Amino acid sequence: MPQTYIQATINVPDKATQEHLVALLTDAGFDGFEQTADSLLAYTADDSNLALLKEICASFSCSFNTETLPVQNWNAVWESNFEPVVIPGFCAILAPFHEAVAGVPYEIRIMPKMSFGTGHHATTSLMLQQLQTMEVAGKKVLDFGAGTGILAIMAAKLGAAEITAIDNDEWAFENCLENAAANGAELQVQQGSLEVVGTQQFDIILANINRHILLKYMTALQQRLLPGGQLLLSGILTEDEPVITEAAQKAGFSFKSKKEKSNWLCICFTKNS
Repeated sequence: MPQTYIQATINVPDKATQEHLVALLTDAGFDGFEQTADSLLAYTADDSNLALLKEICASFSCSFNTETLPVQNWNAVWESNFEPVVIPGFCAILAPFHEAVAGVPYEIRIMPKMSFGTGHHATTSLMLQQLQTMEVAGKKVLDFGAGTGILAIMAAKLGAAEITAIDNDEWAFENCLENAAANGAELQVQQGSLEVVGTQQFDIILANINRHILLKYMTALQQRLLPGGQLLLSGILTEDEPVITEAAQKAGFSFKSKKEKSNWLCICFTKNS
């Protein structure tokens, strides 16, 4: 694991622009974000990503500065700023230090040891809203890019018969294992990308990642779904809908539904028979 992280402070007060930058910088290798009233904080362990940061900020006419932070301090920032994700009448995603939320049948407690920026709050919320309407009980589910394991744990709470959670980041892999155990969720957690599941097929695939990865793996995701299976995608901006939909249709998917929040999209596709 990295011993230090680079924090880039981008001077941009507009929330919509901040959200756009989150998506672009995620594709550029940044893996943590925090939105404030007048700036976006972006984190990376790889200083080679700074060249792309410079290009992206120049295209938005945004200035920025950087500083190096120890990993432990970077974690402390996230733990202190982690806010609950609440879907009224359905679920609450809480850190151990949060008070319980009344009126929700499902509660997931996670220790946030990796990025959880406002943009990802929106996409997580959208994915959970879609899961609320899906028939998950008895299904075989794959969480591709599981991160903290929130979606995989929710699938377990909804009665999925078998859940596999994969992430190629070591930190995410270990955090997912910890959170699954803390919530009593039986998950098959593996470190790696889609290739680690081999030729297995699933009823439902959850992928809250980013446009670049979704486009790269669209055909492979289709191959790992059972006929009639559902693919739930997020981590994409509303402006990316045409290119994502086109790629999905070419891969053999049909559009089913979508939800939108704060310029982010969650789209559900079904595999053609």
